[in-house]
Amino acid sequence: MAIHLFSFEKLESWQLSRKLAHNIYQITNKFPSEEKFAMVSQLRRAAVSVAANIAEGSTRISPKDQAHFTSLAYSSLMELLNHLIIAFDLGYLGEKELSVYRKNIRLLSVKLSNLKYSQLKRMEK
Repeated sequence: MAIHLFSFEKLESWQLSRKLAHNIYQITNKFPSEEKFAMVSQLRRAAVSVAANIAEGSTRISPKDQAHFTSLAYSSLMELLNHLIIAFDLGYLGEKELSVYRKNIRLLSVKLSNLKYSQLKRMEK
């Protein structure tokens, strides 16, 4: 029996954000315990917010509303990058790890920009 996929699950941007959130959860398990309610919480919340906003936006009827949630996802992605840079500054991430995250975030940011562009283009029709 085939499982039903919701529209957001088919979006490459959501699939990438889901993987990113999973990776953030894994990497933050290695952070110091005193960061559990600070940096770890902020990183995880921002990562999950990216995927959640893509999913929520996919349920909206108007392209304008969809684009709004895509913008929120992009904002959360930039927040996540900020936290990763600070985690690097604090010595919780190595330069190689940060570089990999930056590459993944760059790819996802392009996907989100393209998604928002396509949503806004539908408003013109």
